[in-house]
Amino acid sequence: MEYLDFELPIKELEEQLDKCLVIGQESEVDVTNTCKQISKKLEETKRNIYKNLTAWQRVQLSRHPNRPYTLDHIKALCGDTFLELHGDRGFKDDKAMIGGLGKIDGQSFMIIGQQKGFNTKTRQYRNFGMPNPEGYRKALRLMKMAEKFGIPVLSLVDTPGAFPGIEAEERGQGEAIARNIIEMVGLKVPIIVVIVGEGASGGALGIGVGDRVYMMENTWYSVISPESCSSILWKSWDYKEQAAEALKLTSADMKRQKLVDDIIPEPLGGAHYDREVAFKTVEQYIMKGFNELKDLSTAELVAQRMEKYLQMGEFKD
Repeated sequence: MEYLDFELPIKELEEQLDKCLVIGQESEVDVTNTCKQISKKLEETKRNIYKNLTAWQRVQLSRHPNRPYTLDHIKALCGDTFLELHGDRGFKDDKAMIGGLGKIDGQSFMIIGQQKGFNTKTRQYRNFGMPNPEGYRKALRLMKMAEKFGIPVLSLVDTPGAFPGIEAEERGQGEAIARNIIEMVGLKVPIIVVIVGEGASGGALGIGVGDRVYMMENTWYSVISPESCSSILWKSWDYKEQAAEALKLTSADMKRQKLVDDIIPEPLGGAHYDREVAFKTVEQYIMKGFNELKDLSTAELVAQRMEKYLQMGEFKD
């Protein structure tokens, strides 16, 4: 397990507990009470730390190297039923954007999501989870296929943003994202979106329009990352914590502003502390959302989705 800077008190107590257990195993000394005391203090420390997280600390948790990524969720949700589909039929297959068919609790879904890497080689292979235009065009191709066959769409968002390179701009990055947004608004099948990690800028919005949009507890969703916001406003990344607070990017902030529908709770410490519980909770929310949408007519589905987004940002006296 890797620890973030604010988790160091937890690391120290866990190391103390491990040493205490080793002493008990390797000697005749009774350390039961000592271990109980350390365990109790460890639990209290965890609760105190994780119930008082700042916005920046939640950003750090969303990027935790042990946090499950999109393919981890897909494997847990679909098992061996997932069939990955490739290519945008125009340029190439973008490895930062995953897409394919899979079954969750017996129901078929077209699943789309950004995938990050877990080491240097796979991060380069997945372009650090930053799709190019062909990634968004692949996603749109699969969504239109789902619409043709009446299959609901599940979108798993986890990206630091769309790839900002000149070649991406030359191939129409902005147009590809804008096209996805307008097509998703009118898509004639249910769309469920889950923010499973980072939800940054247009890179997230390109697959982020949905009838139900859920955020996992320790994720963020914003027009810009705290670091980029800090560098623009203060010409330095040193104010990223202040920027994170000002951006109101946490799941609680987004729910309060009615920009997402619900928050998916995570195990104490984050999804990486108990992956199985996290996966099961995500599945429950996905199926809950689908069951609320499955009996709506196409006209009702699209009308409700359009009304939902038209109301965002509207203020009345």
